[in-house]
Amino acid sequence: MARLALRELYLEELRDLYDAENRMIKALPKFAEAAESERLRAGFQYHLLQTRSHVARLEQVFERLGEAPCTDMPGPMPDASEMDQMMYEDFEEGVKDAALISAAQRVEHYEIAAYECVKTWAGLLGDREAQALLDTH
Repeated sequence: MARLALRELYLEELRDLYDAENRMIKALPKFAEAAESERLRAGFQYHLLQTRSHVARLEQVFERLGEAPCTDMPGPMPDASEMDQMMYEDFEEGVKDAALISAAQRVEHYEIAAYECVKTWAGLLGDREAQALLDTH
């Protein structure tokens, strides 16, 4: 069995993040539409703008590395189909928003942990520019 080098691990995690961010670009408009609270709807719409900028920064990192990003990675992010199904459940008033918030928080916690890792690995690999890009929220 071949040993995985840090650069390969870094690329694998970057691809997982890229896939997760792109899945969120597809999911967030659905979350916004399903939200009962106007404030929550606006929060999801704002998060969509942030997520698009995260994707653009990840693409810059891939370009710096001379690698292509890819989607459809089997990563540890919560399954989008489960999140989609939850939006169509028949909840009592206000409960759907709680479920949407919970799903979004799980994804955010995954992303926070993953970004912290790739940011650290970029530094260990000596790529300070990528580290700065990955540290921008």
